Amino acid sequence: MKLQHHLGGIENLGPVNLDTRVFAEPWEQRIFGIHATMMAESAHLSGALPAYPVKELQTNFDSNWTWASLRTGAEDMQPFEYFKYRYYEKWLSGIAQFFVDAGYISAEELEDKSAFYRAHPDAALPERPAPRLAAQVDAYLQRGDSGYHEPDRAPNFNVGDKVRIADPDAADHTRLPGYLRNKTGIVDLVYPGRYAYFVSTGVDGIGEPMPVYRIAFDAASIWGRDKSEPLTTIYADLYEAYVRAAS
Repeated sequence: MKLQHHLGGIENLGPVNLDTRVFAEPWEQRIFGIHATMMAESAHLSGALPAYPVKELQTNFDSNWTWASLRTGAEDMQPFEYFKYRYYEKWLSGIAQFFVDAGYISAEELEDKSAFYRAHPDAALPERPAPRLAAQVDAYLQRGDSGYHEPDRAPNFNVGDKVRIADPDAADHTRLPGYLRNKTGIVDLVYPGRYAYFVSTGVDGIGEPMPVYRIAFDAASIWGRDKSEPLTTIYADLYEAYVRAAS
């Protein structure tokens, strides 16, 4: 991705963090739980595959919230801020900004609550038991939802086709890694059906259902032979909007 996202192959970005813990701090588990709950009560699930009884939940949340929403919030951060914060701090930033933008809480209310808990870290958090919502969170984490749609036309490309990856204008969010832009590869697999994305990326080109391809790239053609293991292939799943016929 452009700017600070998906920076494969770029040098001098500092040491790589090799910490294998899923949650390095206890508060990170809570951020993941907030995100999972928001996904499980997202308004779009009433028409998803599988469908969920969203309208029956004990919640005031009536917005769409998906992985795309989370990624958009993180990617919209100022680049220097993006590199400064930990992984789940970026999640927290995106989630908090979403609640403010959607009108669930004002920036002033959020600041007041934050100041209170900084001053009283052991204060009890508000509780609102919602067993049906808790059950739906469990169900969603196990079953998820799918952007699959039945095909309505033949894909533009077939297995074995040589293709070039597009270089669309920068958008708030993209699913195209920056290191693949303008690179050439071979279609390795055409996934059956069409796949929608949870948000429209505008000029970036995805949103409506379209074919998705697994494309194989020679690693040396991406990063150069002196920086690649020999006989190494990189595979990427890409929406058709990002794929062009190789000239």
